[in-house]
Amino acid sequence: MTRITRISLWHVPLTSHTAYYMAGGKTCDTVETVVLAFDTDSGLTGWGEVCPIPHYLPAYARGVAPALTELAPVLLGADPIGPEALMARADRHLPGHRYAKSAIDIALWDLTGQAAGLPLYALLGGRQAGTMPLYHSITCIAPEEMARIARAAQAQGITQFQVKLGADGDWQADVARLSLVREAVGNGPLVYGDWNCGATSLDATRVGRAVAYLDIMLEQPCATIEDCARVRAASGLPMKLDETAHDTDSLLKGHALGCMDAVALKLSKFGGLSATRRARDLCLHLGAKMCIEDTWGSDITTAALLHLGAATDPARLLNVCDLSGYVAPRLAPDAPVRKAGRIAPPEGPGLGVSPDRDNLGAPDLILD
Repeated sequence: MTRITRISLWHVPLTSHTAYYMAGGKTCDTVETVVLAFDTDSGLTGWGEVCPIPHYLPAYARGVAPALTELAPVLLGADPIGPEALMARADRHLPGHRYAKSAIDIALWDLTGQAAGLPLYALLGGRQAGTMPLYHSITCIAPEEMARIARAAQAQGITQFQVKLGADGDWQADVARLSLVREAVGNGPLVYGDWNCGATSLDATRVGRAVAYLDIMLEQPCATIEDCARVRAASGLPMKLDETAHDTDSLLKGHALGCMDAVALKLSKFGGLSATRRARDLCLHLGAKMCIEDTWGSDITTAALLHLGAATDPARLLNVCDLSGYVAPRLAPDAPVRKAGRIAPPEGPGLGVSPDRDNLGAPDLILD
């Protein structure tokens, strides 16, 4: 039986190649990610990662270490093989704190895959996709510059474009952003405008009606599912939920209110691979297309989401996200990279990535 003998934690600043401006004053420039290593008496090491965006969701990077310390009596000495049993014990010991548990759960899955000698996609339902489509997120700046970024990404093989909206509070500028990006990439590619909860239903409806003649999808304009449903009904445009989709109840509500044509399943919103896999299975039943991703991060969380994406019916998988491709530094030299707008999961056992401890330096926290 394998036992967890030591847990190490690092705080690593990740700098975006381009600063991302979003509605409500949210930005992604330099963001701190949290990396975990679970060492075992069998010589295996499982890796986890979580990277909350500041002021984005009820999560913050410096909250992981205290939660991990509280959970240390449950984790140290425990058998990590079969993550859901140990995560159930963790939930009883410390309810909530899903974002901190996400990194823990990923590390446990990594150990389970390594012990089985199998890539995680084999344990998450079996591989159904060779490569998966990526979307490109376009920061909310001048409409003409956003159109230029879209054309450049399209030249690299991208066929799905997320257009950030609302950073300047000008709904007419948001109409121009969507219209010019739609024109820039031509007919066929998916274009959707994302407010990250930062719009009123009035402003989002005005934008939606102004672009209703175009092939556009809207993403999470408002802070509640009910308001998103009103915008969906008033504009007639399909809707993707993100921030408000985080558990079974919210997924069922979005479906019942008719505003969940697509949904972002982010690992740290749900609490890791275990909970997100259950959400994935529910969405398969509900019929929503899924973006399987996470809030932010680098090679470890990217590897985790790619394994779950590869084990998902391609007909229901809207896209995945190459988070590593947006930031520096890279954490694992053997991590996958995008090619022609698509990406494949790692092939090795477990997550299939090997973070460089030398580059990480001395841990900020050691529990043993």
